[in-house]
Amino acid sequence: MDAPPLSARRASFLLQPSSQFPSHGTRRPTMLNSQIKTKPSSIRASSSSTSAVTLLDYGAGNVRSLRNAIRYLGFDIKDVQKPEDILNANRLVFPGVGAFAAAMEVLEQTGMAEALCRYIESDRPFLGICLGLQLLFESSEENGPVKGLGVIPGVVGRFDSSNGLVVPHIGWNALEITKDSGILEEIGGRHVYFVHSYRVMPSDANKDWISSTCNYGESFVSSITRGNVHAVQFHPEKSGDVGLSILKKFLDPNSSSNLKKSANRKASKLAKRVIACLDVRANDKGDLVVTKGDQYDVREHSDEHKVRNLGKPVELAGQYYKDGADEVSFLNITGFRDFPLGDLPMLQVLRSASENVFVPLTVGGGIRDFTDGQGRYYSSLEVASEYFRSGADKISIGSDAVFAAEEYLRTEIKTGKSSLEQISRVYGNQAVVVSIDPRRVYVRSPDDVEFKTVKVTSPGPSGEEYAWYQCTINGGRDGRPIGAYELAKAVEELGAGEILLNCIDCDGQGQGFDIDLIQLITDAVTIPVIASSGAGAVQHFSEVFHKTGASAALAAGIFHRKEVPISSVKEHLLHEGIEVRM
Repeated sequence: MDAPPLSARRASFLLQPSSQFPSHGTRRPTMLNSQIKTKPSSIRASSSSTSAVTLLDYGAGNVRSLRNAIRYLGFDIKDVQKPEDILNANRLVFPGVGAFAAAMEVLEQTGMAEALCRYIESDRPFLGICLGLQLLFESSEENGPVKGLGVIPGVVGRFDSSNGLVVPHIGWNALEITKDSGILEEIGGRHVYFVHSYRVMPSDANKDWISSTCNYGESFVSSITRGNVHAVQFHPEKSGDVGLSILKKFLDPNSSSNLKKSANRKASKLAKRVIACLDVRANDKGDLVVTKGDQYDVREHSDEHKVRNLGKPVELAGQYYKDGADEVSFLNITGFRDFPLGDLPMLQVLRSASENVFVPLTVGGGIRDFTDGQGRYYSSLEVASEYFRSGADKISIGSDAVFAAEEYLRTEIKTGKSSLEQISRVYGNQAVVVSIDPRRVYVRSPDDVEFKTVKVTSPGPSGEEYAWYQCTINGGRDGRPIGAYELAKAVEELGAGEILLNCIDCDGQGQGFDIDLIQLITDAVTIPVIASSGAGAVQHFSEVFHKTGASAALAAGIFHRKEVPISSVKEHLLHEGIEVRM
């Protein structure tokens, strides 16, 4: 009997109880039956099939999108189940997500490392993606030093954030092509999607391998090529039409590029992101719909704040992708607590959306421990793992992160048991977004409260010149004794890779983002901050980027109601001299 696919063994390894991955309560995480049932089916093409692509999937993070991209381009997939499958491959794709050391451990334990080296050394068609590039080098400083495959000279090191550089490097950045690699044809001067905290630096020892570099604080290796061996630091399966073109050139070197000619401009640096958000809930018929209320009000029974049902999530996500959204975010505002994890409606939304949406997908809401209607307990790590396998690239944690931050600030101890810590340790902090939902509380003096205050641009109702931002949980219904500033600092320490910064006071008002709040938080942390709540016109996007250090801006209602098209936002930002992906 064949061994199970490497991805199943990797997932099992990730969820085994150990001192490295603490469990919640007394129940230890185990491999879910639903993980096996919902794993993307692979077409078992024979090794002689010219349309078969061999995929080395070791089970960490979102590989479903790559599978969908390969199938979208008309190719079948054969999963690696044993080392011989690597050696018998016609074309091998190795996507890597997560931690360097954990990936190397799985490759060594399964005998895949030696087979992978032999395959690459024989100069056969190979494409490594993200960690699939980094593992080719000699070693990594991530929780290390950790020995790599040693195919290429060089050490994988962390971006230096000591000079204010925002890390992780998340978003659409430009490539500088250094030599013809075939697969990067017509890609120079275009944006591709990166999400990583570690990188490899060019050197005399590895310069013959380098086919492109990218500048983010410093020039790092963004792709390598030698003969038939290719690897990229970015994610082609998340880079829209540009990324699909790269994959197609690797899978079929004789194919022609279908890329539209770019306008008379070239990408030059990291772009500011425009994100479309969909608030998803179940209606009375049990169908998932996209809704938009005002100031977090999603109650249908209120005539004053009636919720607007604005379409089905998969269809809208596909439309936003076509319209040019840089990311699509799903916020689950329905509990679904009675469902077995494998049957959660949001999982099917992700699976379906990822079939045709080739930009990053984030899902939030319900990322916590829970017990379903049948009494089955699920840890937050299990929940997140299922979302990743269903097509999510990032997960967003809200209330659970507030509780973890409060405990950390009280004890100054990182227990490793919170959902935030566990998920970021297994999948990397770049995969974890913390959603902060504060409301403004005016005070006359900074001395009036123990929390960080800001001098507000517009005085309060009684002329107050200062305010602090009280964090809330449960969709803004319950206030907590912690400020947005304190929460942001704490979750960065606990492993968050990005902050989604909402503002209850501005939500649905269309009067612009809360600039005071956003500047307070972008100054406080060194991780990317997504500005949310309040956009009503294209000028609000340029204002937030000109006045704050926000890396991205998110909107929901104005895109749903077609009041402001995404393309209009991008064109306005470009006119204002702000780098965007067009």
